[in-house]
Amino acid sequence: MRRAIEFLFRRLLRSRLGVALGMAVLVLGVVGAARLVAGPSDPAAGLSNRPADPITTVHPTTGDDGAISTTTTPSPITRPGQPTPDLVAERFTAAWLGRPGQAAEDWHDALRPLSTTGLTEKLSGADPAEVPASAVTGDVTLRPRGETFVEATIPLDGGQLRLELLAPDGRWLVDAVDWSRDE
Repeated sequence: MRRAIEFLFRRLLRSRLGVALGMAVLVLGVVGAARLVAGPSDPAAGLSNRPADPITTVHPTTGDDGAISTTTTPSPITRPGQPTPDLVAERFTAAWLGRPGQAAEDWHDALRPLSTTGLTEKLSGADPAEVPASAVTGDVTLRPRGETFVEATIPLDGGQLRLELLAPDGRWLVDAVDWSRDE
Protein backbone atom coordinates (compact mmCIF):
# COMPACT_ATOMS: atom_id res chain seq x y z
CA MET A 1 0.00 0.00 0.00
CA ARG A 2 2.84 2.29 0.83
CA ARG A 3 4.31 1.77 -2.60
CA ALA A 4 1.00 2.59 -4.27
CA ILE A 5 0.71 5.91 -2.38
CA GLU A 6 4.35 6.66 -3.07
CA PHE A 7 3.83 5.92 -6.81
CA LEU A 8 0.76 8.17 -6.84
CA PHE A 9 2.45 11.21 -5.31
CA ARG A 10 5.92 10.86 -6.81
CA ARG A 11 5.32 9.73 -10.34
CA LEU A 12 1.69 10.01 -11.42
CA LEU A 13 0.82 13.45 -10.01
CA ARG A 14 4.05 14.92 -11.34
CA SER A 15 3.38 13.74 -14.92
CA ARG A 16 1.18 15.49 -17.53
CA LEU A 17 -1.40 12.77 -17.25
CA GLY A 18 -1.58 13.23 -13.52
CA VAL A 19 -2.03 17.00 -13.80
CA ALA A 20 -4.79 16.52 -16.42
CA LEU A 21 -6.59 13.99 -14.20
CA GLY A 22 -6.31 16.34 -11.21
CA MET A 23 -7.80 19.24 -13.18
CA ALA A 24 -10.65 17.07 -14.49
CA VAL A 25 -11.53 15.95 -10.95
CA LEU A 26 -11.44 19.59 -9.79
CA VAL A 27 -13.75 20.80 -12.66
CA LEU A 28 -16.21 17.96 -12.11
CA GLY A 29 -16.25 18.74 -8.42
CA VAL A 30 -17.05 22.44 -9.02
CA VAL A 31 -19.80 21.64 -11.54
CA GLY A 32 -21.31 19.02 -9.25
CA ALA A 33 -21.30 21.41 -6.28
CA ALA A 34 -22.92 24.15 -8.38
CA ARG A 35 -25.71 21.80 -9.45
CA LEU A 36 -26.35 20.78 -5.89
CA VAL A 37 -26.58 24.39 -4.73
CA ALA A 38 -28.76 25.51 -7.69
CA GLY A 39 -31.46 22.94 -7.09
CA PRO A 40 -33.64 21.28 -9.75
CA SER A 41 -33.52 22.87 -13.20
CA ASP A 42 -36.55 23.94 -15.27
CA PRO A 43 -36.52 22.00 -18.57
CA ALA A 44 -38.52 24.81 -20.24
CA ALA A 45 -35.82 27.40 -19.50
CA GLY A 46 -33.11 28.03 -22.05
CA LEU A 47 -32.13 30.01 -25.10
CA SER A 48 -34.82 28.47 -27.29
CA ASN A 49 -37.71 30.01 -25.31
CA ARG A 50 -38.84 33.55 -26.01
CA PRO A 51 -39.63 35.89 -23.13
CA ALA A 52 -43.28 36.31 -22.20
CA ASP A 53 -42.99 40.12 -22.17
CA PRO A 54 -41.09 42.38 -24.58
CA ILE A 55 -37.58 43.28 -23.57
CA THR A 56 -37.37 47.03 -23.06
CA THR A 57 -34.33 49.15 -22.44
CA VAL A 58 -36.24 52.34 -21.70
CA HIS A 59 -38.38 52.96 -18.65
CA PRO A 60 -42.12 52.97 -19.58
CA THR A 61 -42.63 56.48 -18.20
CA THR A 62 -39.89 57.96 -20.41
CA GLY A 63 -41.23 60.19 -23.19
CA ASP A 64 -41.39 59.29 -26.88
CA ASP A 65 -38.11 59.96 -28.68
CA GLY A 66 -39.55 59.49 -32.17
CA ALA A 67 -39.36 62.12 -34.89
CA ILE A 68 -43.12 62.53 -35.01
CA SER A 69 -44.86 63.05 -31.71
CA THR A 70 -48.36 61.68 -31.30
CA THR A 71 -49.24 63.98 -28.43
CA THR A 72 -49.56 67.23 -30.37
CA THR A 73 -50.68 67.85 -33.91
CA PRO A 74 -48.31 70.24 -35.67
CA SER A 75 -49.85 73.22 -37.42
CA PRO A 76 -48.65 73.88 -40.96
CA ILE A 77 -46.91 77.22 -41.41
CA THR A 78 -47.70 79.29 -44.51
CA ARG A 79 -45.73 82.35 -45.55
CA PRO A 80 -47.92 85.51 -45.59
CA GLY A 81 -49.51 86.09 -48.98
CA GLN A 82 -49.06 82.45 -50.07
CA PRO A 83 -51.90 79.90 -50.51
CA THR A 84 -52.59 77.39 -47.73
CA PRO A 85 -51.84 73.70 -48.27
CA ASP A 86 -55.50 72.78 -48.84
CA LEU A 87 -55.82 75.46 -51.54
CA VAL A 88 -52.61 74.26 -53.22
CA ALA A 89 -53.95 70.68 -53.09
CA GLU A 90 -57.24 71.78 -54.72
CA ARG A 91 -55.44 73.73 -57.45
CA PHE A 92 -53.00 70.88 -58.13
CA THR A 93 -55.86 68.36 -58.33
CA ALA A 94 -57.75 70.55 -60.81
CA ALA A 95 -54.59 70.90 -62.93
CA TRP A 96 -53.82 67.16 -62.62
CA LEU A 97 -57.32 66.20 -63.81
CA GLY A 98 -56.88 68.62 -66.71
CA ARG A 99 -59.55 69.15 -69.33
CA PRO A 100 -60.59 67.04 -72.33
CA GLY A 101 -58.27 67.43 -75.31
CA GLN A 102 -55.62 69.33 -73.31
CA ALA A 103 -52.13 69.14 -74.80
CA ALA A 104 -49.43 67.48 -72.69
CA GLU A 105 -47.33 70.65 -72.71
CA ASP A 106 -50.22 72.76 -71.36
CA TRP A 107 -50.90 70.12 -68.69
CA HIS A 108 -47.25 70.19 -67.54
CA ASP A 109 -47.25 74.01 -67.57
CA ALA A 110 -50.32 74.02 -65.27
CA LEU A 111 -48.68 71.59 -62.79
CA ARG A 112 -45.21 73.20 -62.73
CA PRO A 113 -45.95 76.22 -60.45
CA LEU A 114 -47.67 73.92 -57.91
CA SER A 115 -44.97 71.20 -57.87
CA THR A 116 -41.46 70.82 -56.51
CA THR A 117 -38.67 70.48 -59.07
CA GLY A 118 -38.33 66.80 -58.19
CA LEU A 119 -41.99 66.10 -58.93
CA THR A 120 -41.88 68.19 -62.12
CA GLU A 121 -39.00 66.02 -63.35
CA LYS A 122 -40.85 62.80 -62.44
CA LEU A 123 -43.96 63.94 -64.31
CA SER A 124 -42.02 65.11 -67.38
CA GLY A 125 -42.86 61.98 -69.37
CA ALA A 126 -46.44 61.61 -68.08
CA ASP A 127 -49.38 61.85 -70.44
CA PRO A 128 -52.53 63.70 -69.24
CA ALA A 129 -54.68 61.18 -71.12
CA GLU A 130 -53.42 58.52 -68.66
CA VAL A 131 -54.93 60.28 -65.61
CA PRO A 132 -57.35 57.68 -64.18
CA ALA A 133 -60.05 60.10 -62.97
CA SER A 134 -62.05 63.02 -64.32
CA ALA A 135 -63.79 64.75 -61.40
CA VAL A 136 -63.43 65.61 -57.71
CA THR A 137 -66.16 64.00 -55.59
CA GLY A 138 -65.40 65.45 -52.14
CA ASP A 139 -63.39 67.88 -50.06
CA VAL A 140 -59.66 67.90 -49.44
CA THR A 141 -58.66 66.19 -46.18
CA LEU A 142 -55.38 67.40 -44.69
CA ARG A 143 -53.21 65.39 -42.33
CA PRO A 144 -50.43 67.61 -40.95
CA ARG A 145 -47.20 65.72 -40.31
CA GLY A 146 -45.12 68.74 -39.36
CA GLU A 147 -44.93 72.49 -39.81
CA THR A 148 -43.59 72.03 -43.35
CA PHE A 149 -45.04 68.64 -44.36
CA VAL A 150 -48.71 67.80 -44.99
CA GLU A 151 -50.54 64.87 -46.58
CA ALA A 152 -53.70 65.70 -48.51
CA THR A 153 -56.33 63.19 -49.61
CA ILE A 154 -58.81 64.13 -52.33
CA PRO A 155 -61.70 61.80 -53.26
CA LEU A 156 -62.15 61.48 -57.04
CA ASP A 157 -64.48 59.47 -59.23
CA GLY A 158 -63.09 55.95 -59.08
CA GLY A 159 -60.47 56.47 -56.37
CA GLN A 160 -58.48 58.73 -54.13
CA LEU A 161 -55.62 61.06 -54.88
CA ARG A 162 -53.01 61.42 -52.12
CA LEU A 163 -50.61 64.33 -52.27
CA GLU A 164 -47.59 65.10 -50.14
CA LEU A 165 -46.98 68.83 -49.80
CA LEU A 166 -43.79 70.48 -48.60
CA ALA A 167 -43.16 74.07 -47.56
CA PRO A 168 -39.49 74.41 -46.61
CA ASP A 169 -39.67 78.20 -47.08
CA GLY A 170 -43.37 78.70 -46.20
CA ARG A 171 -44.57 78.25 -49.81
CA TRP A 172 -46.52 75.02 -50.24
CA LEU A 173 -45.69 72.77 -53.21
CA VAL A 174 -46.75 69.22 -54.09
CA ASP A 175 -43.82 66.80 -53.82
CA ALA A 176 -45.48 63.40 -54.37
CA VAL A 177 -48.62 62.06 -56.06
CA ASP A 178 -50.22 58.72 -55.30
CA TRP A 179 -53.41 57.29 -56.79
CA SER A 180 -55.47 54.45 -55.37
CA ARG A 181 -58.56 52.97 -57.01
CA ASP A 182 -61.78 52.35 -55.11
CA GLU A 183 -62.46 48.66 -54.78
